[in-house]
Amino acid sequence: MREIVLDTETTGLDPTSGHRVVEVGCIELLNHMPTGREFHFYVNPERDMPAEAEAVHGLSSAFLSDKPLFSSLADELLGFIGDSPIIAHNAGFDMGFINAELKRVGKAPLGSDRTIDTVMLARRKFPGAQASLDALCRRFSIDLSGRGKHGALLDAKLLAKVYLELVGGREPGLLLATATEVATTGPVEVVTRTARPPRPHEASAEELAAHAAFVATLKNPIWLKDQPDPA
Repeated sequence: MREIVLDTETTGLDPTSGHRVVEVGCIELLNHMPTGREFHFYVNPERDMPAEAEAVHGLSSAFLSDKPLFSSLADELLGFIGDSPIIAHNAGFDMGFINAELKRVGKAPLGSDRTIDTVMLARRKFPGAQASLDALCRRFSIDLSGRGKHGALLDAKLLAKVYLELVGGREPGLLLATATEVATTGPVEVVTRTARPPRPHEASAEELAAHAAFVATLKNPIWLKDQPDPA
């Protein structure tokens, strides 16, 4: 099963107010596990960068000024995503911005029915607990040391690890690894083992005689106290 983990960085919170995408990061998953294929790009938003947004992701107008426009990257992005489900944290936000950019360049929007929102998954699994990406990384002991600021590709990588935990932990990866090893290591050598013959447990004649001699030395054995006197 192929899935795409997607994250964006933007100039603000609302695409209908003129805010734009400035970074997109995508990670390919197969059976919930990263394959190593990634798609990442920065975008010239064709507008200024508000200070509060720059404080979150650290992307300045000067840095983005020579980056390509979204229109030149839209087809490549859609090709990478294909028809796979899209995993996003607070999916309405990311998909709202991506679809606003697609609409701006005359492309059809990506349907909300193909998205999986990890915020909703987390809230169902841990009712009442914090569901931010940072909080979930801490819950699952995922290293956050490299996340000084938000970044679309870094956050997509972290979210891929969080998503794996939310859908059942690392068992799918172990199963996939086992299947891959079997498929790539060639014929399996069958080892035939000879069964060891069973050991006898009956007492030997010598052991029975030794036991009888020992019992004969006992005076008034307890198991004979209630027996009638043979004389």
